[in-house]
Amino acid sequence: MAHSEVEPHLIEDHYPLQSHIGFKMTGWDRDYARFELPLEPFLMNRYGIPHGGVYAVLLDTVMGYCGCYTGDPKEKTLAMTLSMNTNFLSRPTGEFLIGEASRIGGGKRTFFAEGTIHDENGTLVATGSGTFRYRSA
Repeated sequence: MAHSEVEPHLIEDHYPLQSHIGFKMTGWDRDYARFELPLEPFLMNRYGIPHGGVYAVLLDTVMGYCGCYTGDPKEKTLAMTLSMNTNFLSRPTGEFLIGEASRIGGGKRTFFAEGTIHDENGTLVATGSGTFRYRSA
């Protein structure tokens, strides 16, 4: 399924961790979210590749957002992570990471999501799956 860029009026203000790390939303729709993160020196581990926690934060974010789209920023839906698995597959060859996730099931109180992280060259570097619980704003 093709997704367009997120409409500017739907973009929420950055929360502090998002601002600090530097990722931004580049796509959001029903059951889908996409974020991008420029690779900066402070995100790297001792090997000179992105720290695994960076992948986990990006996956947690895109998977959480993919189940919370309402189409109306005044009707904000929030979710908390109940469980998450992360698989580290490769290292990026590009200059930024792209996290994408889809809601794959769930119900009124919880949902399930799967996510991927690749770079702009198409190198798949991580995958994840998670279970999320809806909460009120």
